[in-house]
Amino acid sequence: MNTRRKTESETEHLEPGRRRPVQPQRVAHSRNGMVSTAHFAATRAGVAMLEAGGNAADAAAAAAFALGVCEPQASGIGGQTMVLVHNAEPRTTVALDGSTRAPNRATPESLTKKEMRRGYRATTVPSTPAVLDYLRSTYGTLPLAQILEPAIELAESGFETTELFEALSERELKNLKDGNAAEQFLKKGTRPHKPGSRLKQPALAKTLSRLAKAGADDFYSGRIARAIHADMQAHDGLLHLDDLAQVPRPIERRPVSSRFQGARVVTFPPPGAGRVLLEMLSILENFPEKHWTPDTPKGALLLAEVMRRGALDRRDRPYDPAFFPQVEDQKMLDPAYAKQASKEIRKRIRSRGTTIQSSGETTHLSVMDRWGNAVALTQSIERVFGSFVATPELGFLYNNYMSAYEYEDIGHPYYLRPNAPPWASVAPTIVFRGSKPSLVLGSPGSERIVSAMLQVLIRLRDKSAFDAVAAPRLHCSVKGKVSLESSRFRDDIPELLEKSGFEVDHRDAYSFYLGCVQLVQRQKDGLVGVADPRRDGSAGGPRT
Repeated sequence: MNTRRKTESETEHLEPGRRRPVQPQRVAHSRNGMVSTAHFAATRAGVAMLEAGGNAADAAAAAAFALGVCEPQASGIGGQTMVLVHNAEPRTTVALDGSTRAPNRATPESLTKKEMRRGYRATTVPSTPAVLDYLRSTYGTLPLAQILEPAIELAESGFETTELFEALSERELKNLKDGNAAEQFLKKGTRPHKPGSRLKQPALAKTLSRLAKAGADDFYSGRIARAIHADMQAHDGLLHLDDLAQVPRPIERRPVSSRFQGARVVTFPPPGAGRVLLEMLSILENFPEKHWTPDTPKGALLLAEVMRRGALDRRDRPYDPAFFPQVEDQKMLDPAYAKQASKEIRKRIRSRGTTIQSSGETTHLSVMDRWGNAVALTQSIERVFGSFVATPELGFLYNNYMSAYEYEDIGHPYYLRPNAPPWASVAPTIVFRGSKPSLVLGSPGSERIVSAMLQVLIRLRDKSAFDAVAAPRLHCSVKGKVSLESSRFRDDIPELLEKSGFEVDHRDAYSFYLGCVQLVQRQKDGLVGVADPRRDGSAGGPRT
C-alpha cells in the first residue's frame, strides 16, 4: 500500500473567521491524562471521558468506538480488538485477547480464494463490541451509554473526510462498488468524497444508540444479532445466530516482557506478535548501540537483518495459547537464542563485505491517565474497508478476517477450523521504568507493526518523542524485501541493501504502508502524546 498525501493538514476543519486549515495537534502535553489516536475526532472522544472523570480504560473505549465511525476503512464494530491494560491500583498488567472467531460452518473447502478476501463469506465473528464493553465494565468507571456518546454524535452529525480517506477510497473504488459499501462510503455511491466533505452515517448512529440502550449483548443475541443473521442468510454468509451467541468476550492473558536499555518492555502475548518485538530488541543488544540507527548504511543493513530474522522465527514458530500449549513459545525470548541469532547475522553481514563490530488495515490508540493507569489498544477490520460489505440497516463494515487463516497446513495452529482465532500481528506495548509506565505505544500495519515500533524505541534513546515517531522508517519482509521511505534516507542506503542481496521497495515519504505509531510518554513535567503524521491522528489531554 502506497498512499501519497499532499499535506498533513486537517483540511476539513476551519476555525471561525479563518481560512487556513487547522493542523492536527501531533504533539500535546497535559498533567491530567493523555490520548493519542489515528484520528483527531477519536482523540477528542477519549479526552472528553478523561475530563468527565473517567480513567484510561474509559477514554480508550470511547476513542475506539469513535475510530470505528471516523476511520471506517481501518476499524469498527464489525472487527476485532486487542488491548494491553495496566492498573495502577492494584498494580497489574493484563492482555485482553479479543480474537475474533471463525463461524461454525467455516472450513477451507467451503471458501474460494476470492471469498476469503471479500464479501459476506469473508467475515468472522466481530469481537470489538464485546471487548470494548468488557474493557469499560471491568477496568473503567463510566456507563456504556456515556462511552458511546461521542461515537453516536460523530455518526449522526458526520465527520469531515480527509485526503487519506479520499486516497484509500480511490484505491479501493472497484471493490467498494462490487460490494454494497459504495452507497455508504462513496459520494452518491459512485466516487470518493473530496476532503472536507461531511460523511454522515445515520444507520450506524442507530446501531450505536441501540448498543447504548440495550447493552453490548444485543449485538450477539438481540435485535442487532437477528439483523446480522438475516442479512447473512440473504447473501449466503457463514455468520449465523449461533456463532454470535458464543460471545467472543476477551480472554485475560499474561503479557510477555523483557529488559531493554534499563526498562521493562511489556507487550502482547500470542496470538499477538509482541514476542517478535522482544526478540528483535534482544538481538540488537548484542551489537554496539552506534549501529542501531537506520540512518546509516550499516545500521539500516543491521535492522533489515534483525527484522527478517524476527519475522522468520514467528513464521516458523506459530503459537496458539488456547489450543497448542505443547509448542515451545519461549525460545524466541531466550537471551542465549538472541545471542546465537546475532552471531549468524554478523556472519552474513561480514560475508557481504560490511563489518559491524560485536555489535491490512488496522488502527491503534494509546492512553495514560493522571492516576497511572495505561491502555494500549489495537483494533482492525483486517484489510482496508474489510470485506467491502455491510448490513444496510446497521451501517458498519464487516471484517474479512477469513483471509488471516492458514488454509493448507492442517497442523498449523491457525489453520481454519470452526470457532478458531486467526493469526494476529498486533503488539500493543507498555514500557516501565521502575513500577510505573513510562511509555505506551503501538501501531497498525500488519507485519510492519513490530518493525515500526522497533525503530521508534531505538530512536527514543536520543530523540524527542515526536522526532522518534516522525523519523524515516523501513521494513524488511520474510523474503528480504526492504520497503523504505527512500527520499528521507541517505541515497547510499538503498545501494548497500541491494548489494547485500535485499530487494528494495521505494515508498513515499511518510508512507501509510509503514505503520502509524501512537505514543504517550510520561515525562518529568507531565504526559506527552504524539500522533504519527502518516495518518490523520492527533494527541490531546485535559487542560485542567
